[in-house]
Amino acid sequence: MTDTPPPGKPIHPQVLLEKEMQDSYLTYSMSVILSRALPDVRDGLKPSQRRILVAMDDLNLGPRSKYRKCAKICGDTSGNYHPHGESVIYPTLVGMAQPFSLRYPLVDSQGNFGAIDGSPPAAMRYTEARMGLPTVHMLEDRDQDTVDVQPNYDGKILNEPVVLPGRFPNLLCNGTTGIAVGMATSLPPHNLIEVASALYKLLDNPDVTVDELLQDVQGPDFPTGGIIMGRSGIQNAYRSGRGAVTVRGKYHIEEKNKRKSIVFTEVPYQVKTNTILERIAHLAKTGQLDTVADCNDETNSRVGLRLVIELKRSVDDESVTVNNLFKLTPLQSKFSIMNLAIDAGQPRTLGFKQMLEAYRDHRLDVITRRTRFQLRKAEERLHILEGLRIAVQNIDEVVEIIKTSKNPEEARQRLMDRFKLSEIQARAILDMRLARLTGLEIEKLEAEWNEVKETIAYLHRILNEPKLRSDIVRKEMAEMVTQYGDKRRTVVSDEEVGEFIAEDLIAVEMMAVTVSHEGYVKRTALDQYRSQNRGGKGVSGAETKEGDFIEHLFVASTHDYILFFSDRGRVYWRKVYELPLFGRAAKGRSLANVLEMQEGERLNSVLRVDTFEGERYLVTATQKGLIKKSDLAAYGRPREKGIIAVSLEDDDRLIGVGICKPEDTILLGTADGMAIRFAESDARSMGRQAYGVRGIKLTDDDRVVGMAIPQPGQSILTVCQNGYGKRTMLDEYRMQGRGGQGLIDIKTTDRNGKAVAVLAVSDDDDLMLITRLGQIVRTPAGQISQIGRNTQGVRCISFKGDDDSLVSFTKVPKEDAAEAAG
Repeated sequence: MTDTPPPGKPIHPQVLLEKEMQDSYLTYSMSVILSRALPDVRDGLKPSQRRILVAMDDLNLGPRSKYRKCAKICGDTSGNYHPHGESVIYPTLVGMAQPFSLRYPLVDSQGNFGAIDGSPPAAMRYTEARMGLPTVHMLEDRDQDTVDVQPNYDGKILNEPVVLPGRFPNLLCNGTTGIAVGMATSLPPHNLIEVASALYKLLDNPDVTVDELLQDVQGPDFPTGGIIMGRSGIQNAYRSGRGAVTVRGKYHIEEKNKRKSIVFTEVPYQVKTNTILERIAHLAKTGQLDTVADCNDETNSRVGLRLVIELKRSVDDESVTVNNLFKLTPLQSKFSIMNLAIDAGQPRTLGFKQMLEAYRDHRLDVITRRTRFQLRKAEERLHILEGLRIAVQNIDEVVEIIKTSKNPEEARQRLMDRFKLSEIQARAILDMRLARLTGLEIEKLEAEWNEVKETIAYLHRILNEPKLRSDIVRKEMAEMVTQYGDKRRTVVSDEEVGEFIAEDLIAVEMMAVTVSHEGYVKRTALDQYRSQNRGGKGVSGAETKEGDFIEHLFVASTHDYILFFSDRGRVYWRKVYELPLFGRAAKGRSLANVLEMQEGERLNSVLRVDTFEGERYLVTATQKGLIKKSDLAAYGRPREKGIIAVSLEDDDRLIGVGICKPEDTILLGTADGMAIRFAESDARSMGRQAYGVRGIKLTDDDRVVGMAIPQPGQSILTVCQNGYGKRTMLDEYRMQGRGGQGLIDIKTTDRNGKAVAVLAVSDDDDLMLITRLGQIVRTPAGQISQIGRNTQGVRCISFKGDDDSLVSFTKVPKEDAAEAAG
């Protein structure tokens, strides 16, 4: 009989609806997080992925077995491990087989498994699959008690692993994405070779920093390639576990029938090509991409990915179209990095080092458990072998005991009592075949006994020596690299993504770039300087404050690169159109607002570069006569705070820079009028931070004032501080060995003063001469007399004041002069 509750008390306890909803939703969300959406940090797999691979292992679908229908694989996964329908399991199987989804696919597929254009896979009754090679290593040693197991969802005989042994670093190399309740994960893939290098560094030094690991791991390596713009996003994300990187497609230009096409061969990760083409077509239709005539997907198995964007015939420069494609279409996309994974049963956001540590710890645990399992099996075998050895050594008595026993049980007991054997040893003796009693078999028995003893000793060493376990992790990773290591597909660019600038909208014109002694920089249209005859008064080139004067003048196109070299040997990188534009008489803008130079650093030399490609070298010369040659490409990766161009001694400074190619010659000129000419091959190529080698031997009070890299047909122009100078044929400077005292170039008399600079010029070149007080004269080089070496020269410029003097001069190339004259 049921007791009646007291009056006023309900039969069922009352629960607040808010609390019940909160508890139920929390239970549901944690179930989704742990059982569906997020990967385990140890093997990098979600439960559905892990169960599919286990089901394929149960079916013996190794990489060399026959393919099986995906319907069978999905059916076994659903029936044995995953309590969901095959239609839910199949997309997960497909994702593990697509080479554009996983950097190292875990499933080897046959049939239509979808494409990067977004087309769906065929039905699972038509497609077939088997395990990929990395999956074999993911499952390796699963039968050696290396991981915990749990009953499957219906609690029957089958058990499933909680996590796979994961010899292949799947989480780091393949990454994953997933959406849970209230959280999401987006782990990028990486290159196996780089991950291995980082792991070795972590094994050698557990206190290694993220920055040190990033010296080996450049960043994500997406299966679809692309270009990651900038490194700041990578550094932030790899430290905190959250961030974003900007990825661009890779393209080249093709021209056919006088019509250009932009051909993309790589696209950002997880972007469908159909989405890209639909967006481009929409932009072209609405007039936002009025330069595009057509776009097609010409992707096939022979040529790979190929998106062709045809431009209209009237388009000569494709740069604006490319910038608009990056700005307006998914050809430039952000990949969000959220390193959220299940660690010790809890969702955690992990930095790159933490993920690497989790993989290391898991593998050390797997190796420890595997070693204990193997040790247990070896000890059991040794126990049996010791019993067999006793039987062989006492074979006559053993045979007699067996013959005189009524049944096997009596024989077993008598053997145990006589030789102090265990039941297992006694049974092994009774099961032993007579063939084991031959001499050869007895020798094999002894050899096996010795081998098992050595194995046990080695296994004990593994358990007792942490370094040995670490060495095993290193060895196993090296084997992974040998089998699956390949080159990076994604390029990491030092160029950070900023606002798009349509450079072709900036007129291509020659500019005069000037920098004052006090650090004011500007660019001025070259046509503001009119050509004058030799000895003219010139025009005012710049308004300078008291005590300031023009120190550098450089002529370059608006689209050229300008390398600014400081007196401390650092170099800064700008394009001409990025410099402030002022009129001829303006003083310009402070260099501190244009370049992020270090405190106390002054600009010394400026160099124009049109491209960093090709076999060309950057040559630097210092005041103390040192010269250095480096690959020009080493200077093509700009940084806001500059990079080291040449290392200098404390009492030395940079005096000149230039670009040379093989078989060029180099000429150095000094303030005392000496000059030396030698082959560029005399100076071997060095790194950016090298000091260089001796170019010319100087007297105690002399110094280098100029460097020239003359070309055929040019002459050497030397100008002194009092405005006198001369041109001399290059042949008069005979070739000498680097490091000598050189020859007399010009007489540095009281009339001439010290030499100011040395330059290689052609007859058609125009020259710009600059005085200390800011006066500028433009004059043709051909009007300066061409006379012999070791002479005084002629007047090149007339000063406005007695206290003025020449400080610098530069030349205007032939094409620049023609444009300025027009």
